[in-house]
Amino acid sequence: MPRLGQVARDDAHPFAQAIYSMLFGERDPVAEPGTATGTPGDWWTVFALVPDAFDHTTAGFQFYRSENRRLNARHRELGQTRVGYVVGSRFVFSQHCKAMRDVGFTDAQVAAIPAWSVATCFDPAERALLAYADCLALEHGRVPESLFDELRSHFSDEELLEFTYITCTYAMHATMSRALRLEYDDVDEPVVEVADPTGAFAGLDVMSAVDGESPAEE
Repeated sequence: MPRLGQVARDDAHPFAQAIYSMLFGERDPVAEPGTATGTPGDWWTVFALVPDAFDHTTAGFQFYRSENRRLNARHRELGQTRVGYVVGSRFVFSQHCKAMRDVGFTDAQVAAIPAWSVATCFDPAERALLAYADCLALEHGRVPESLFDELRSHFSDEELLEFTYITCTYAMHATMSRALRLEYDDVDEPVVEVADPTGAFAGLDVMSAVDGESPAEE
């Protein structure tokens, strides 16, 4: 379950109700969750807690899909999918793997996103965008000048601003989805201490044992 409350259909503001109808039909998505793509759909029901946040983020989706964009859909999806992966959002990554296929990428290219730097299936412009996406999400905007020179050799200023804006927006979505445990990101922390099944290692200096200093070795 998400960490925040959800807004039922009857309590949602008019625009959210319209989106609910598009995604869930006549169902109340809180009482009967589930979308056609297999997600619970709780991204929408949680964001509806703050109507203007819901409207603002939905306008962001309209922005990147607008016919006014200079950046083409293939290049856009590279950034969205890669930041979903590096931020660690199963939801953003999974959804945009599907979107990559929709805009013409092959299964092999989708599968190569996690290790794009050693893949041979991306052209130089695509590799530059993937490297830039890593700088945005992992380096928090620290971009080598040589990389930006390469980007300029392939893309206009307008395309680069659009890519930067959209990719950073999706880094935010990925972060929020994980923090609030939305959709496919409703998962427990995987990095935890694994319990000692016998209790025999309590207080044992394992490295001393490895070095031959344990009482058993004397």
